Amino acid sequence: MSLKQSLKRAGIAFAGAAAVLAMAGASFAADNILIGFSQGTLNHPWRVAMVDGNKKYAEEHYKDVELVVTDGQNDSAKQVADVESLIARGVKVLMISPLTSDALTPVVQQALDAGIKVVTMDRKVNIPVTVHVGALNLPIGEAAGKFLVKALDNKGKVIELQGTGGASATVDRHDGFVKGIEGSGLEVVASQNCDYLRENAVKFMEDQLQRFGPGEIQAVYAHNDEMALGAIQALEAANRLGEVKVVGVDGQNNAFEAIAAGKLAATFTYPYVAPEGIEIAYKLAKGEKVDAEVVLPGKQVDAANIKEMLGTGF
Repeated sequence: MSLKQSLKRAGIAFAGAAAVLAMAGASFAADNILIGFSQGTLNHPWRVAMVDGNKKYAEEHYKDVELVVTDGQNDSAKQVADVESLIARGVKVLMISPLTSDALTPVVQQALDAGIKVVTMDRKVNIPVTVHVGALNLPIGEAAGKFLVKALDNKGKVIELQGTGGASATVDRHDGFVKGIEGSGLEVVASQNCDYLRENAVKFMEDQLQRFGPGEIQAVYAHNDEMALGAIQALEAANRLGEVKVVGVDGQNNAFEAIAAGKLAATFTYPYVAPEGIEIAYKLAKGEKVDAEVVLPGKQVDAANIKEMLGTGF
């Protein structure tokens, strides 16, 4: 056989093998489970932890899953467009942490109408979905209120740093707190939506420290640790942290460190739904049955148990 014939035969064999591999790859790709994950924003470490935790778990445990993540960029209209794009791509399951309930409800209904199973995480929409998973915000807010009632000996003026207006977590963390201080001598004297952002909390607290002089504020209740840390920053700059007890929510490592340093009175852990989100989505994609609501437990962290909690946050 001539060299030319040998090369020709080798080329045919290689082409045939490549075709088989391509067909196998196409078959594998076709069998992949497409899951969409619409995150409301990635401007906060808690939400980054939610995305990273679910992505890592999927990569390590679900080789047949293609997980497509979108970032709503703290804009409800952008998140609606993200979900519409995921619906058009034909995702089998939609994981979503909605920025606000009202704005995202119609597009979530579109997904359900298209036969897509929907898992809401942390925040809810205004309609029943396939599964909701997260901690309960109302009891956390109530626990924070009761903590401050006890810590302040049943009297004092409080500034409340609320999260994103219209978000289910914000509503519940506020309503729970109101219930927790009901009948006590605690009074909320100022409140504003600071969008769960540290910089917004710093600015609002600076304004309030001008409005209320030394001794006129006894506590700050922040709907998350980022805002609590912002309040601490403003209080320290004004040399008034010693007279104010600050409480947060979420369970960030730097919040735990602030408790250990005596700067933060308490925080309440709020699980970031990883890997529970992708675990539930995968079960649904495989046709398994999951309870309509999966509640993840939270925990109070303060000076009494901070040693065991250091380094366990995100």
